[in-house]
Amino acid sequence: MPFSVAIAGASGYAGGELLRLLAGHPELDVRTVTAHSNAGQPLVAVQPHLRSYGSMILQPTTPEVLAGHDVVFLALPHGASGEIAAALPEGTLVVDCGADHRLEDPADWAAFYPGEHHGSWTYGVPELPRAGTSVREQLAGTRRIAAPGCNASAVSLALAPGVSAGLIETDDLVAVLAVGPSGAGKSTRVDLSASEMLGSAHPYAVGGTHRHIPEIAQNLRHAGADAVRLSFTPILVPMARGILATCTARIRPGVTAVDIRDAWERAYDGEAFVQLLPEGVFPRTADTVGANTALVGVGVDEAAGRVVAIVAIDNLVKGTAGAAIQSTNVALGLPEGLGLPLNGVAP
Repeated sequence: MPFSVAIAGASGYAGGELLRLLAGHPELDVRTVTAHSNAGQPLVAVQPHLRSYGSMILQPTTPEVLAGHDVVFLALPHGASGEIAAALPEGTLVVDCGADHRLEDPADWAAFYPGEHHGSWTYGVPELPRAGTSVREQLAGTRRIAAPGCNASAVSLALAPGVSAGLIETDDLVAVLAVGPSGAGKSTRVDLSASEMLGSAHPYAVGGTHRHIPEIAQNLRHAGADAVRLSFTPILVPMARGILATCTARIRPGVTAVDIRDAWERAYDGEAFVQLLPEGVFPRTADTVGANTALVGVGVDEAAGRVVAIVAIDNLVKGTAGAAIQSTNVALGLPEGLGLPLNGVAP
């Protein structure tokens, strides 16, 4: 019998992507969808592309509505998940697609987010290199999962193999990301309007202010870094979805291009959803649209003495909803790739 599922925040982009993917999942049955201001409306009124859910009505987002399901996905704004999650039964598998349960250090939370720190849950990127117990082992059987930040997931996947292998210095990391505006959600903002976005690219959260920085540093410390210094600059570009993360790091003395290539090959060997491209080939965001796939290209800038690792993902799939479902599969003992698309959409 399929596991029963409730999705809180089903009217947003992350909630809609969860619904799109779960529509084809044979073991996860969506029975309840909730929203805040859109409660009471038909789901298809706010997610008109999701025709298979035509009879569903958005209910209020309360613990009482969400309780009684096997799995609850929380696709809520940052700061909104903690209180609701605390009221759900311990035996329910709760997957938070927001930031409320990603950070382990309360000081990191206080530096980048308002409100109370609600503790940390098992991190939801199964492929992420980690010293000691693997992420997959931690996910198996857990009942609380923190889905990743999309930018954090891309940068961490780009750099963690070099950190884990001890090949790069972690006190001089640089990441510049081209980011589609869907990562900011559906809220109306002037800088996200078509007239501001089309034909332009502009940076935001410049100078170490982006909320995903402590999450990246946490991931890289778990991969083996003693300390992390990261310059992180995201740039909004006129594509609805997608992230292209260009990440560089100083190579340690004596490390060769062959060593670099071997480390990334070992890290992602056999992974279905994180694929290292052939030597000299680098990814495009267009090839990941709609897919739970991270494409990775790695090379060495000999003159600068730096590794260049570039990752492309769909921020709504591998960056959020796909990672959440993939981690849920692991936690429930299902095949990890069940219900998740490997192929993208083109053109």
